[in-house]
Amino acid sequence: MPGARIVGNEQVEVRGLAYDSRRVESGDLFICVPGGRTDGHLHAGEAIARGARSLVVQSGREGGLKPPAGGAIAVVPDSRAAMPAIARAFYHDPSSRLTLAGVTGTNGKTTTAAMLYEMFGAAGMGRGLIGTVEYRVGERRLAAPHTTPEAVDLQALLAELVAEGATHAAMEVSSHALALHRADGCKFRGAVFTNLTPEHLDFHADMGEYLETKLRLFEDRQYFPEDERRVNVVNVDDEAGGEIARRARGETLTYGLEREADCRAEEVELRPDGTTFAALLPAGRVRVQMKLLGGFNVYNALAALAAASALGVPLEAARQGLEAMAPVRGRLERVPAKQRTVLVDYAHSPDGLRRALEAARQLARGKLIVVFGCGGDRDRTKRPVMGGLASRLADACVITSDNPRSEEPEAIIAEIAAGIGENSRGKCALEPDRAKAIRLALEQAGPNDLVLIAGKGHEDYQIFADRTIHFDDREQAEAVLKELEGGDDA
Repeated sequence: MPGARIVGNEQVEVRGLAYDSRRVESGDLFICVPGGRTDGHLHAGEAIARGARSLVVQSGREGGLKPPAGGAIAVVPDSRAAMPAIARAFYHDPSSRLTLAGVTGTNGKTTTAAMLYEMFGAAGMGRGLIGTVEYRVGERRLAAPHTTPEAVDLQALLAELVAEGATHAAMEVSSHALALHRADGCKFRGAVFTNLTPEHLDFHADMGEYLETKLRLFEDRQYFPEDERRVNVVNVDDEAGGEIARRARGETLTYGLEREADCRAEEVELRPDGTTFAALLPAGRVRVQMKLLGGFNVYNALAALAAASALGVPLEAARQGLEAMAPVRGRLERVPAKQRTVLVDYAHSPDGLRRALEAARQLARGKLIVVFGCGGDRDRTKRPVMGGLASRLADACVITSDNPRSEEPEAIIAEIAAGIGENSRGKCALEPDRAKAIRLALEQAGPNDLVLIAGKGHEDYQIFADRTIHFDDREQAEAVLKELEGGDDA
């Protein structure tokens, strides 16, 4: 690595990699990475005590550190940037042995990646999935602590996929992963761009920086296979899509419903039990009848169909995979109900909430009621925007807590409520207790009304300043519905 130097035994054997001192095993190489909450350099002693034989430290922070007995210290300019290169070498560059499709964008990543996973399976391909809700190695499900894992974990997971016989994998690629070097050096045969809307502005300086971070996946050679053969699938109905299509390296397929594009959908029919449309692709025309709800899932399906067919999945297999796919957990997911329609959705950004509300409106036969909040210690500018959206697009809304973290729930709710217009305040209730808020929404919903519980989706926890508790929107809704509608299955 450029700028690296080694102090101690250069021939020390590395048996494993770790960046968390609590997970170090004997013979490991411990990579000292500065983080948001702590600094791995402060835990080097603990790592050595647990058996680390060698360390990677950042230049300027090696003072006072000595190599473990018989081991070495590698000093590098940037230990976080070094971590993916080390992991790729240790695990023999597994992404280069896969047909890897990366999906990036603000909304739609999880569903689009899951669609690709199902299409790979329908074509009989060994497959994997790396995303927000879960990781999948073949049919085996693993917990997903991050949308895109840290570099060491990611390379280990990709190596496991290869060892298990996978040939194709779909992976969500978050902007955090691109900015923090988690996905560095991964070789993507396909890259999908879904959309770009204001989000993560507590992490990115502005929308320009956010876009430039996403663009790395489409421009930076380190994300391309050695032969540079790559297909990019880009939503040109989105404002940022044109810029990405213009600057992307490799072959680019555009998709959309409103503008001229290589891949289009027509004859779209949105129903309470699913969605039907015809997809027009370079590979041919196919009619799809899927179980997923909402117009935005037509975009996701179009992106996945285009990417899958370009990566060698026969169009008929892609259609079969899409039609067999169950709704993704926490994405317009139905909660069984006899009289009301109840949906749980992960929407936690202005655009995500708008899309979910618009989809819910198309499905609602009566009133549309929404329950939502905003996370603490995250971008505060979106709070009043989301309050305004909910008050305009829903017939009634209950503003509550999401994951307040270190902030006071009432203070977050007040910032959301600040965006509600004078004429809409009468239809908005404020209830900091999320369980009570869900009950309040369901109690005021009559027959044929639709209740959208937004913000947490698949999450089964709630984070406060001093504790994390078990909390699942679906479980809460089911318990209240059992009281309101009786105990028999809906």
